Amino acid sequence: MKYYDKSILLRMKIDILAFGIAKDILQTQQLSYEINDGCSIASLKEQLCQAYPAFEKLRCLSIAVNAEYQEDDFILKEKDEIAIIPPVSGG
Repeated sequence: MKYYDKSILLRMKIDILAFGIAKDILQTQQLSYEINDGCSIASLKEQLCQAYPAFEKLRCLSIAVNAEYQEDDFILKEKDEIAIIPPVSGG
């Protein structure tokens, strides 16, 4: 039987698609991003704000996972496709 040290965090990759101002902040429309296994959307948002401080200026970000909107407590999985959808304005 194999055991592993639970203090070692496993990493996984997700694909991020960015739209609107999020695309400008990331300076790309598509990004491969590494996160901890078991990461929630809320945690991903925190990580993005640390890596890209301009995200903190946005009131809210909608997140879709594999083309379905999800809440902040949703747990991400390896190879999920994440769409960052910033607030939009218009008339």
